[in-house]
Amino acid sequence: MRKLAKLGLWCLSGVVVSWLLVNAVPAGGAISPTDSLPTELTTPHLGDRAIAQNRTRLGIPQDLDPATLPDFPSRDLQGNSRDPADQIAPPGLLVRPGDAPISYFFGIRMEQELDSLVGRYESALFAANAATQPIEVRLPEESESIASTDNKTRVASTELAAVSTPALETARQLKQDWPDLLATEAYGEARRRWLDVRDALWAGFPLDRPFAQAEIRAMWLDRGSIVRAGSRAGLARLFDNMQTAGINTVFLETMNAGFPIYPSRVAPQQNPLTQGWDPLADAVELAHARNMDLHAWIWIFAAGNLRHNAILAKSDQFLGPSLAANPDWVGYDQAGSPIPLGQTKPFYDPANPELRDYLLRLEAEIITNYDVDGLQLDYIRYPFQDPSAERTYGYGDAARRAFQQQTGVDPTNLTPLVDPWLPREERDRLNDLWQAWNDFRIEQVTSFVAETSELVRRERPDITLSVAVFAMSEEERLLKIQQDWNTWAEQGLVDWIVLMSYAQDANRFSELITPWVVDQSYDSTLVIPGLRLLSMPLPVMIDQLQTLRDMPATGYALFATDNLDDRIRSMLNTTQGQHQSLIPQQTPYATAAARYRALQQEWNWLLVNGLITLQPRLAERWVTEVNAVGASLDALANDPGGSVAAVQAQVTELQRTIGAGVTLSTTTTPEYRLNTWKNRLEAINRFLAYGAQP
Repeated sequence: MRKLAKLGLWCLSGVVVSWLLVNAVPAGGAISPTDSLPTELTTPHLGDRAIAQNRTRLGIPQDLDPATLPDFPSRDLQGNSRDPADQIAPPGLLVRPGDAPISYFFGIRMEQELDSLVGRYESALFAANAATQPIEVRLPEESESIASTDNKTRVASTELAAVSTPALETARQLKQDWPDLLATEAYGEARRRWLDVRDALWAGFPLDRPFAQAEIRAMWLDRGSIVRAGSRAGLARLFDNMQTAGINTVFLETMNAGFPIYPSRVAPQQNPLTQGWDPLADAVELAHARNMDLHAWIWIFAAGNLRHNAILAKSDQFLGPSLAANPDWVGYDQAGSPIPLGQTKPFYDPANPELRDYLLRLEAEIITNYDVDGLQLDYIRYPFQDPSAERTYGYGDAARRAFQQQTGVDPTNLTPLVDPWLPREERDRLNDLWQAWNDFRIEQVTSFVAETSELVRRERPDITLSVAVFAMSEEERLLKIQQDWNTWAEQGLVDWIVLMSYAQDANRFSELITPWVVDQSYDSTLVIPGLRLLSMPLPVMIDQLQTLRDMPATGYALFATDNLDDRIRSMLNTTQGQHQSLIPQQTPYATAAARYRALQQEWNWLLVNGLITLQPRLAERWVTEVNAVGASLDALANDPGGSVAAVQAQVTELQRTIGAGVTLSTTTTPEYRLNTWKNRLEAINRFLAYGAQP
């Protein structure tokens, strides 16, 4: 394939460095795969008594410590490689209290991260304070604006506090003092104040009222939670919890480790832990009764799970019910093992025609027999591999035969590391063959996605087709797991790309999703970032959610229901409200209009509070244009048959002119606030494009 034309020519050092940067750094390590600047480990410094009291009120742990964060090292105690699929990206920027020197580059990163955190804090604060503002934007009278000296005493104290909170004031002061602190080598004070400000901002997020915008709010409902629920009544409690948290879309684990949770006529055996019960049928009814979408989440090329074997009291030799019945469907690594070293899941051979037919029949059974609203493909890839160590995968019998028919070469005789002492022509020939083998495997995955897409469009064109994929660089994915989801999105084969962008802090989370949420756009295909809740401190979760809300993201997905504890559910309920009506993917035009109304309210609030000033000669025209866009979006929401392209053009033009003649008086740099508004307009256009798809 064209995207991998040069990968087969990589030198050994390049492959090794790439692998080490991404997979061999411990979870507390200091190297980012996307940034060579140094990071540090930290035990965050606690704030003063007021911050501690606020943390208690909001349920934020007083002793937040990276040691409590989930740790997924690359190697186990015996030195064996761990499955990268089970890992979570380490923090991107961690600051340790103490007097250790702060390098020039690390000082820049600390300052940038503080600016970004202030921006996210202000975004939440502005949205919360603007909730009661009128929708139509208007220029305030002189007597209405707090910028007017004569009127300052008439402004409510709560509004004044919102304009300049103590947390923002301390952040502003630190911003001013930062160059001098570093110049005078006052490193201990710089670290202490940076951590104090961060804690104060975290504790100051307006968690006592709603500030979230309309968005896709999805959650994976895992097999373990379904089994523990045990009945329709138990499952109903899980749906009640998700509804209370504001979740509007549920990914129900329907096929796991080769076992369907429902009684299937296609699969060899229902999961023994759900036999006598049809959780899928109950879940569809329970979701629809709460006006929630229910998507069937299925494992595609992962055929079993050693951990699940232990639950079922089966041996490690059991590869899952499908492979037990069809051993010729097994995929192998280069050593002939069905389970890659350090991993726990056997995989199918995606090149096997009988296996592909089986999976398609299973998908058809689910979408035609159940009133699901979507189908999500998970494990739509090969297992993780390490080509630099000649640990590769995909050598099933069918794959070997098919590739040998195409090239005359058995792929087991190929290697990604060609002997550099061979003659150049021979090296080139072998490199080309290895590239062809990788292209062959990529095509097995992509062609199956295309076949599933055709099936869904034919049988259930009304449902959403999504894929759960990794937020890795395109080159790395193609080399290590043969997952070309960029092509799937570009060709419109799927409706959603759901990123497993799991990270321990907002800094790394931003690094993972920016290339796909900010730097790329896939027309009508939406990109939904995912957060992993396991052991995640509440402030970190809030910070990550606001990170994506300040980007052109259309929503999020949370993994998983098993980790939806009382503190998370309470926070989501307060800041998002209980889910009741609007499902963005069902009503994308109404969602776009609702998001724009929130933006209009924010502009109104900022104008009234003197945080935006407009050049007089541009002010009236800007207000007119802003309200015209709102009127067009409302009209389209009421009449979906209107011209979507015309409304998109209006939004794009407003996005282009954002900031012209505008002066901002916020704590963040003007660029952050203007970029946030442009991102929110971009998200609106993405909902419009999604609604306009055939």
